[in-house]
Formats: sequence, structure tokens, C-alpha cells
Amino acid sequence: MANGGAVIIGATGGIGGALLEKVSSTGDFETVFEFSRRSLPAINVLSEDSITAAADHVRLSGMAPQLIIVATGLLHKEGRGPEKSLRELDAEWMIENYRLNAVAPALIAKHFLPLMPRTGRTCFATLSARVGSISDNRLGGWHSYRASKAALNMLIRNLSIEWQRKNPEAIIVGLHPGTVETGLSAPFKGNPEHERFTPAKAADQLLNVLCGLESSDSGQVFAYDGRIIAP
Repeated sequence: MANGGAVIIGATGGIGGALLEKVSSTGDFETVFEFSRRSLPAINVLSEDSITAAADHVRLSGMAPQLIIVATGLLHKEGRGPEKSLRELDAEWMIENYRLNAVAPALIAKHFLPLMPRTGRTCFATLSARVGSISDNRLGGWHSYRASKAALNMLIRNLSIEWQRKNPEAIIVGLHPGTVETGLSAPFKGNPEHERFTPAKAADQLLNVLCGLESSDSGQVFAYDGRIIAP
């Protein structure tokens, strides 16, 4: 992907910031665009107008991005978190999960994918989660988060099918970073089952996965170790 552009959306988050640092330090890209609520222009992934403005900024630069990574998402906020049982379901919380975890990446794809070259290897990746796998769900719970990530994984598959008609070498995938030491996972540090990674380690692992992918991998969700996560 040398000499092209790269885009990191969610660049002030724990994983997003580490991805930005790693991608910028490789020297593989002429320009690395970073977007967050604090960037110029700022991006609010809940506002399609904001997403459009960010995409226009990249388009007007004349630099076609060969790599786009969406590192945004919602798991908990202000005392609200994953439901442990059916009685905790709340419509507004479910909708917020869908908006941030599924709708926002889809709208980003709507406006950013057309900026990517129509020939040669390109990669559009968005953070997903293993708990979005239906076949791998053995514990239940976390209803809104699981369902929103499952919806995202379906969108990834849909986008990959549509976009490979435009560029057969395009790669569109989801990435499961594992449990990373960020604010997102902070309330769940008590669970000893999961290996934890620093944001820098997680970024290295995710970029290594992306480097090893081929167009035939498009539409899949990959874990940090390169293994495919079953739908």
C-alpha cells in the first residue's frame, strides 16, 4: 500500500490512537488522515453530515486512501453497560448500541469507500467483536452489544460483496482486537479469562492481520491472532 493515503477514524480512542501512531510511523503512506471529535475537521459518527464533511476533506486533498480503519464503538457509558439478563433490556440503550456499533460504520463506509482506488489492493476495516458471532455464543447476555456487533458483521459481509464488483482486489473486514487495556474494557478487568493487551500491542497485532489478508478474505471477521471468527 506504499505511497497511498490512510484514514483512521476514532483516532483519539485507546486502540484508534495506537493505530494512528503505528500507521504513521511505518512511512508506508504519504498522508495519514486522523478523525475524531477533536480533529479538524471534527467527526461525530452519529451525524451523517459530519461524516460527509470528513470524507469531503479527504476527497479534496486529492489523496485516495488505500487503508481505512474505523476504530469506534460503544460498550458502556455513564453507568450503563451490557445487560446481564432479559429484564435489563431498554429500548433506548439498544438503539444507541445499534447506532454506534452498526449504523455509524455503515455510514462511514457509504461516504469513504467511494474515495478508495478502484484498482489494486485496498483495505477497509472496522473494529468488531467475537461476541458478535452467533455460532460462538455460549454464554448469552450482553444482548444489545452482541446484537449490534452481529449486525455490523452482516454489514461487513454485504459491503464486501458489493465492493468487490467495483474493485476485485478490495478487502473489507471486521477486526476483533481482544481485551485491550482501554476505557472500553476498564469495567471488566475483574474477568481473569481474557488475555489483555496494551493498545500498542493490539495495534501491532491488528495491522499484522491486515497485512496478511487477501481479497478472498474480504467479508470475514478476524481476531487479533489472524483466526477467522465464525458468523
